[in-house]
Amino acid sequence: MITLFVGLLLIAFCVFACLSNGLNWSVEIIRFLKGFGPCFAAFVGLIAVFIGFADIKDKKEAKKEAEKENESK
Repeated sequence: MITLFVGLLLIAFCVFACLSNGLNWSVEIIRFLKGFGPCFAAFVGLIAVFIGFADIKDKKEAKKEAEKENESK
């Protein structure tokens, strides 16, 4: 229950910070997102590459195990 309250409070603060009659941080938030976007995209791309390599490795191992199983029969 407390986490729900904290989450709603943080969302309300975010909305208040973006409003022109609130903190009016909208320009700074957009500037942050413009700078953070490419870095985040590179990070997600790097993670995707690692997951892809692991998937290829797992498929090769599964194929080898299937071949060993077929040979033992």
